[in-house]
Amino acid sequence: MSQTKTLSVSAEMNQGFAVTSIIDGHQMVIDQPVTAKGTGLGPTPLQYFLFAVAGCIGTIARIAAFQKKIDLRSMQIQVEGDYNPAGLMGKASEDRNGFQQIRILASIDADLSETEKKAFLDEVCERCPLHDNTKLETEVLHSLA
Repeated sequence: MSQTKTLSVSAEMNQGFAVTSIIDGHQMVIDQPVTAKGTGLGPTPLQYFLFAVAGCIGTIARIAAFQKKIDLRSMQIQVEGDYNPAGLMGKASEDRNGFQQIRILASIDADLSETEKKAFLDEVCERCPLHDNTKLETEVLHSLA
């Protein structure tokens, strides 16, 4: 039987572009750069999204390393994505509005061969919920409160 768990985040935007939230006592801010009429108080939503993917992969890697008794000394995770900003600016585009491709490059410091590191990364990415959400279609619903 499925044991679905629901997570919820509430955010607020007042004047300007800054969107704020308090999540488990942590003050979070998403903003736009000053050059884009924001106040530069935080990363953009797209940067936060890529950071969240990197954070999820790192977290799952740590869990998997504990489970497999791997001494994971460190892990560097670079996540980059390509998108066409035309759609979010309200301009016509043949591209979808989201990322067309997301690339994850990981460096793993552990006593594993290159083949074992690759298999470990593959398993971690398969277990990562955000990797799953970017790889597979997820129904997204929206409505007015």
